[in-house]
Amino acid sequence: MTSCSSTTRRPSVRRFYGLVDLAAIAPTYLAILFPAGRFLITIRVIRVARVFRILKLAEHVQEASVLVQALRASRQKITVFITTVLTVVVVAGSLMYMIEGARSGFTSIPQGIYWAIVTMTTVGYGDVAPQSAVGKILASVLMIAGYGIIAVPTGIVTLELDRASRASPSPRECPGCGSKRNDADAGFCKYCGAQL
Repeated sequence: MTSCSSTTRRPSVRRFYGLVDLAAIAPTYLAILFPAGRFLITIRVIRVARVFRILKLAEHVQEASVLVQALRASRQKITVFITTVLTVVVVAGSLMYMIEGARSGFTSIPQGIYWAIVTMTTVGYGDVAPQSAVGKILASVLMIAGYGIIAVPTGIVTLELDRASRASPSPRECPGCGSKRNDADAGFCKYCGAQL
């Protein structure tokens, strides 16, 4: 029994993810043997590569094609939306730079654009804030616009997702085993073999 388990483990070390695991744990043991090797522990970050193995499962799920189709269909609308948001952010940031100036922390137009992005996304770090009444009015308008803007991409993708799901054929249910995961054009159940 021991020889069987050892033979199944050897090939996995030669695979890509086996090497990833080996590279992730090796620095721990090297740090024990060589105290200066403790800096190599940061290499363990490469274990994140294992996430990509899980992401490969998406190609086997039929619903993933509907999601991809919806994202492709909404690509142009999202591009127009992002372009509009970037334009508003550049204009608002430039106006804030002209209104407030360096005395309020707006030392440049890029600093104003940074503030506009933080304000419009409702993050609000607070490191730069308007002091004048006109600046506060502009900030208020940008905050309210930010709340409205958050919902737009969600609505676009949801609409396209609904269209894509209606266009794709629904899976067939097996009368024998009750499985609902058969392809729409299948003649027989892929689980029990019953005729659909």
